[in-house]
Amino acid sequence: MVEHRGLDIMSTPSSSSPSSSNAEKKLFSKLKVSLTKKYPQKNAETLSAQYGANLLLIGVSVMLALAQHGPAVKKEHLLAFITALMLVQLVWMLCYMIQSERERSPVPEKDAHAGTSWIQGGLTMLALLSLIMDAFRIGSFVGYHSCVSAVLGVYPVVHALHTISQVHFLWFHIKDVIKKYETFERFGVIHAVFTNLLLWCNGVMSEAEHFLNNHRRRLTALGYDNVSTVEAEPNCNCSISVCSMFSTSLYYLYPFNIEYHIFVSAMLLVMWKNIGRTLELHSNSKRPSMRSPGLLLGPMLGLLALASSVTVLVVYLIHIEKSQQTREAAISMFYLYGVVMLSCMCVASGAGLLVYRLEAWPMDTGSNPSRTLDTELLLGSSLGSWLMSWCSVVAVAAAGPSSPSFRWTCLVYSLLLVLEKCVQNLFIVESLYRRRTDPDDAPVPEVFSITPAPVVPPYDGIVNRGYETQDKGCATLEGETPENRAAFSRKHSDVTLPVGNQLSVIHGRKRQILKNITIFLFMCNISLWILPAFGCRPQYDSGLEQETFGYSVWTTVLNLAIPMNLFYRTHSVASLFEVFRKD
Repeated sequence: MVEHRGLDIMSTPSSSSPSSSNAEKKLFSKLKVSLTKKYPQKNAETLSAQYGANLLLIGVSVMLALAQHGPAVKKEHLLAFITALMLVQLVWMLCYMIQSERERSPVPEKDAHAGTSWIQGGLTMLALLSLIMDAFRIGSFVGYHSCVSAVLGVYPVVHALHTISQVHFLWFHIKDVIKKYETFERFGVIHAVFTNLLLWCNGVMSEAEHFLNNHRRRLTALGYDNVSTVEAEPNCNCSISVCSMFSTSLYYLYPFNIEYHIFVSAMLLVMWKNIGRTLELHSNSKRPSMRSPGLLLGPMLGLLALASSVTVLVVYLIHIEKSQQTREAAISMFYLYGVVMLSCMCVASGAGLLVYRLEAWPMDTGSNPSRTLDTELLLGSSLGSWLMSWCSVVAVAAAGPSSPSFRWTCLVYSLLLVLEKCVQNLFIVESLYRRRTDPDDAPVPEVFSITPAPVVPPYDGIVNRGYETQDKGCATLEGETPENRAAFSRKHSDVTLPVGNQLSVIHGRKRQILKNITIFLFMCNISLWILPAFGCRPQYDSGLEQETFGYSVWTTVLNLAIPMNLFYRTHSVASLFEVFRKD
């Protein structure tokens, strides 16, 4: 029939031209709709995910070529590529914000779980530190502008503009559930996700290179002649007097810039998953309370852990630069501190799980992309430190009798690190998925009781005249003497608390225990983030694992595992704070 119709159309072109144009218009409209709203969601997700993954792999390929310090690929090439990606993201964010202002609906759909105000505030603080780092980069470029590429000056300016615009986007649009131009917006959001991931990789590589240079200098000072360092400074004189201060201060800000970009990537990924999503009606029905009565033991122990971590950091950084014996003493001190800290965290997480076993709170199985991503990131980022720990276990097992004395402490530390993350992950995930049952939220007819109350409440020490007839109320008032009132009071003086009050007290005590555990783990994870973030990394300095795996393999493992471990700690801090607000 199609061929016959085609022959008819060809035989009578003059009479069929209007119908042909109408058919073309219909076909064009169908094609337009299929490329916008009606495009299959899974296909759009797959295409955008593949686009973002290849974008990241291009950048990683350039980084791997740059790591060889060859003449073909230079730092300017990588920074030019990242700058182009940031400019594309800036254009997309600008178009999205303009379109949102033009087509603003009276009640826009938003996912309140996508980004709480405290997370946005924390990211704003990290963004401010990133802006300070950009200012240091610009100052360093001004000092060396005569002998470096202009890309080194353009990159921090674009990065600062990108940071400011992105923070604005996170505050006002990260909770949006996009329902228009879904396919186009998917590519825009995933481009932003992988641009931030590439910025994170660039920061990790720069920070690792700086730390490795310091490590090589320490090895050279100890007499290892076959270790070479790579100079990061330009081969010219600085025109201003503060260039050394800029380059030194820059690396103290890298940990904050690294965490900023990885957290932004996670939040944007939640936004990408929310595109085209239908929100549940009962989501975000109750705002979490920040009232925390009975908080004493958890904060005190957490502050003690934080103070101990700062002390260990200072002592370690001072003693690691000295003789071999002093270095081994510093490494032993770190592992002993880690064994105590991880043991306490295992006990705290186990106690929290025990409280959940004793409580019959139901599980929340509703759809929540933010919570699902939290769980996946916790488990995924644990792999880095698990790999590092099991490599240390293998190194201790293969070590000879002449190995350092701290090898047994290192073995216990590595095993406890695996156990601590397993137990803490269980506690955090169960806390995020538990749905609280508050006795204060019970229906009105069942106040202070676990069974429905009768229509006329009993006399439990309080006489409610509103349920009596007027005649009976008058008779009771007239016939009531002080002796009768005293006898009535004695009769009910030893009445126990209602069942509802007892349940409320029990719930309150368990929640106090959970809040103290949560705040203690919160402070401990901050402490365990501070140590490696600011240079306390005995895995580089001990030499135990390096003897078994070799310098190249072991440094590669550490360059992958330590950034993942740092992200795990910061993500645990964010998740534990969410648990604290929820309890």
